[in-house]
Amino acid sequence: MSDAAALVSSAKKWATYYGEHANGRAGAVLTAPLRVRAAWDTGDAEALAAMFVDNGSMLLGDRQLTSRDEIRDYLTEAFAGDYRGSRLVEDIRDITELSGTVALAVGEGAIVPAGRDEPEPGAALRTMWVVVKRDGDWRVASWQSSPVTG
Repeated sequence: MSDAAALVSSAKKWATYYGEHANGRAGAVLTAPLRVRAAWDTGDAEALAAMFVDNGSMLLGDRQLTSRDEIRDYLTEAFAGDYRGSRLVEDIRDITELSGTVALAVGEGAIVPAGRDEPEPGAALRTMWVVVKRDGDWRVASWQSSPVTG
């Protein structure tokens, strides 16, 4: 496949992730969680952490990470260990714009372990994203995940 054909194929694939949020500000807000997801899927802790504001926070399982550096350091270790080869799957269900520079996105998904096509039974997560516009780009201020237990 040529480079151009590969780019078109990739763009078509990612376009489907926007769902009902494809146009306008909601689609722009959604780019932040999608870029986090892309970085996760390639195990790139640096790129994932770069999507957060400096004092961004991430609640992952029982770990509360409270800066871009903590997020990067934790995920560097996790992507070399338990999360090696894992993928993040998520469907953003709702995006609420709180102001022209702050939005809240709520989703459902899971972490799919390496070598699996689907998440483990009981691995479902609910997520909440606080996304802020900084210097013309949408970045993550906070991402929280919580297991679905019922």
